[in-house]
Amino acid sequence: MSKINFRLHRSFFFACLIAAVVITSACESKDSKASKVAPRSAAMAPSLPPVVSKVEAAPQVQQKPQAKSDPVEDLIKRVEQEYLAGQANYGSGHLEAAKTDFDRAVSMLMQGPVDVRSDERLQREFDKVVEGINRLEIMALKEGDGFSEQKAEPAPIDEANDVTFPVDPALKAKAEAGLAQTRSDLPLVINDYVAGYINFFSTRGRGTFQNASQRSGRYQEMIRKTLKEEGVPQDLIYLAQAESGFHPLALSKVGARGMWQFMHYTAPGYGLKHNWWVDDRQDPEKSTRAAAKYLKDLYTQFGDWYLAMAAYNSGAGNVQRAVQRTGYADFWELYKRNVLPVETKNYVPIIVAMTIMAKNPSQYGLNIEAADATQALDTVKVDYAVDLRLVAEAVDASVETLADLNPSLLRMVTPKDAEFDLKLPAGTKDKFLSAMASIPEDKRVLWRYHKVTAGDTLGGIAKKYRTTEKAISEVNNLQSDDLVASSKLVIPVSAGKKPVEGTGSFSKHATHYKVRKGDTVLSVADDFGVPPEKVRKWNRLKGNSLRAGRGLLIYKPVAGARGESEVASDLGSGKKRAGKSSKATLAEAQKGKKTHTVKEGETLTSIASRYNTTVAALQKFNGRASEKIHPGDVLVVRR
Repeated sequence: MSKINFRLHRSFFFACLIAAVVITSACESKDSKASKVAPRSAAMAPSLPPVVSKVEAAPQVQQKPQAKSDPVEDLIKRVEQEYLAGQANYGSGHLEAAKTDFDRAVSMLMQGPVDVRSDERLQREFDKVVEGINRLEIMALKEGDGFSEQKAEPAPIDEANDVTFPVDPALKAKAEAGLAQTRSDLPLVINDYVAGYINFFSTRGRGTFQNASQRSGRYQEMIRKTLKEEGVPQDLIYLAQAESGFHPLALSKVGARGMWQFMHYTAPGYGLKHNWWVDDRQDPEKSTRAAAKYLKDLYTQFGDWYLAMAAYNSGAGNVQRAVQRTGYADFWELYKRNVLPVETKNYVPIIVAMTIMAKNPSQYGLNIEAADATQALDTVKVDYAVDLRLVAEAVDASVETLADLNPSLLRMVTPKDAEFDLKLPAGTKDKFLSAMASIPEDKRVLWRYHKVTAGDTLGGIAKKYRTTEKAISEVNNLQSDDLVASSKLVIPVSAGKKPVEGTGSFSKHATHYKVRKGDTVLSVADDFGVPPEKVRKWNRLKGNSLRAGRGLLIYKPVAGARGESEVASDLGSGKKRAGKSSKATLAEAQKGKKTHTVKEGETLTSIASRYNTTVAALQKFNGRASEKIHPGDVLVVRR
């Protein structure tokens, strides 16, 4: 994971997704290479001999020195101007211009002469701008200008980095014996650091390991092919397994994103763009190619794959300084001398442990389920904005399927005025093109397709989509009100209107979330895909700071659930929930049914195995609540 070892305020990453920050900073690897060249001395102007004047010099008037300007205040003033301009454009309905202004405001803060993290005034301004943009964005998205960014998945590497597991002597001896029979194009070793993580992934982290192994099937063929083409070891695939569990939406605590966990400042140097609509770090193919090139560059610089992996995690500069400081170009020597960041010290042993175990799963008692199959796809190049809901309706697929096939799309809609390779289920390309031909290009974000079912009436459909019977009839050239079951209707939805069901709704029952060190209101809101003002309202919070260990109530957004007004009324003055945790409330709601409280490290797979049921059954009984489980969640395991 290419990231510098500091805890960047996580609100920055949410800002990057919602504000389309165009990052222009150079990648770490380029910085590292540049550091090898000594900087030139500043050129000095030649000195001139003093001019001797025959005229007696007039007495000089001493001028008062001008007060030095405060660079922080100057920067804040410029940012405020851009932010206010964005608000004005938004109020006038010029959304594109507003986004440009907001982009500029955030970019000025992040790329200014003073680091945002080093000054409280800049941090306050950053929070203010980000939250202001978020409020306006939510309103704009509801009017059809895209939708909220997809919910991120926690990066598995964070969980592993947060633990220190003891060495199991028997397990270590078993691993050493099996290593001689293990073939790899990476150097593999067994020592106490690696053995500790083998113990972790064999016990507490077993679910994490199995989930990653199952997901690997979707991308394994593509990843190995790409790594081979770029001339790097194919077993670097396990770096992605350790980093993200092969999840394109993985987000680390410091803001690294995607399957290969690129930071925003490294990504552009390897061709990964990030704007209002798209984040290429979440594109499996593009990010794999970029990661292979980056790792190859790092290996060229250090001549050692362990050092290359360490530099991928914390930056080539950190590793280079550690080597120069100690004189050792050996990862394990740097580890023992404690000259690397703690996270980086753990990083390489985690990857080595995962590689050894992935190649010998049965040796470690891992019951790895059959890997997911590689997805067959059709690809269509589009240069217009089209909503994934419309695409799903056009090709008879679920919105979830389309979002899963196109993880780099941040707002469930393709970019405006830019080409995008839209992935579709195999065999649906012609169906998509035919459907799009019947909808004007400028309406493909707003309009919908509706599949007629028995009992549907024109009036009922018009009411559902908040349009008129006349509008539906005219667009579809209907000669009567009689509808044919299974036929499809184009629904002309007006700007500012939206279907009645499933918009702006939250789950009936709260998820209990325990605040981790470094969490903020913005970062938690980003993780759960809810507005930050809702997190504050539900938990009676002010500001952006959170105390580690505090419990929060989070109502996940779900389609078809009751609206937020009902949730708010339940909260009321707090009387209904006084003295009750979300666990207790949920347990009461499920009284009479067998339930399970999710523990740290558990997955749907491990829970299903424990109760002799299936993941599908858990998903059936728990609906959307099962999409992203957290410790403390209560699941129905059978009726």
